[in-house]
Amino acid sequence: MKGTWTDKFLNYIRCELGYSAHTVKAYESDIASFSGYLTGGNPGEFEPESVTTADVRAFVAQLSADGASARTVRRRVSALRTFYTYLCRMNVLQVNPVERIVTARAPRQLPVFVRTDEINAVIDDESGYDMADFEDVRDRLILDMLYSTGIRCSELISLRDVNVDTGRCELKVLGKRNKERIVPFGAELREMIIHYRQLRPCGPVSGGEFFTRSDGRPLYRKMVYNVVHSKLDGRAHAARLSPHVLRHSFATDMLNNGADLKAVQELLGHSSLGTTQIYTHVTFRDLQQNYQLAHPRAQRKGGTHGN
Repeated sequence: MKGTWTDKFLNYIRCELGYSAHTVKAYESDIASFSGYLTGGNPGEFEPESVTTADVRAFVAQLSADGASARTVRRRVSALRTFYTYLCRMNVLQVNPVERIVTARAPRQLPVFVRTDEINAVIDDESGYDMADFEDVRDRLILDMLYSTGIRCSELISLRDVNVDTGRCELKVLGKRNKERIVPFGAELREMIIHYRQLRPCGPVSGGEFFTRSDGRPLYRKMVYNVVHSKLDGRAHAARLSPHVLRHSFATDMLNNGADLKAVQELLGHSSLGTTQIYTHVTFRDLQQNYQLAHPRAQRKGGTHGN
């Protein structure tokens, strides 16, 4: 499929818009799902310029019939809308066939997070780590850095050694769409970084990444997920145990402890304040639960007034 409009679009969002490899792969998957539906599983026969609004509606109906969630349907339609907006911009089409497609709004889910005492117990439990072992120290640092800075898994993997400044206690992070931001960290994480660097071997194919495997090669997404999941499994009571859950935990704990919403937005690298505001719903839910548990009048079962 090299040289097709699909390839040109994916190259455009990768090189010109600066989308991450993970995002580009998601767009590719969504377009492939659509092209596979239209061609009966022969994506090489896909002709995007011949697609009609009726084709897109039929695709949406098939997704729903197959049991796809509202969130999945919205994501795939959004990917197609962006793809066809690009084709219109390139004068391949005059009208975007996805423009008038309306999908059901997905229910907004509150972020999953790990309780503060649970994540701290895992990080601080030195009996679970051999502090002379490179991989043990690295894995503990992965947990601590994800929770202490709120960076994304992709940002942790791509973090460059030169951008980890223990003098200033700062990380220079390359986020979505190649946007750089500075994230501070504390003295305890600084000491762990210094110790990790002392143990880290110089791999033969290392490209300057901060986090590496024992042979010097960089980490990959599934490897980081496995580290987080294995360390938290059985010790944290959360619906999911992943690197992104630690990012949610960072934001939730910052707001619970009085951080300014705008400051948390900057630390997370959110382009919109609205994205960050979802964590205020989490913290308000905590306030409600604490009120119900702690306030004497909230615990009263009710009865005859005036007695």
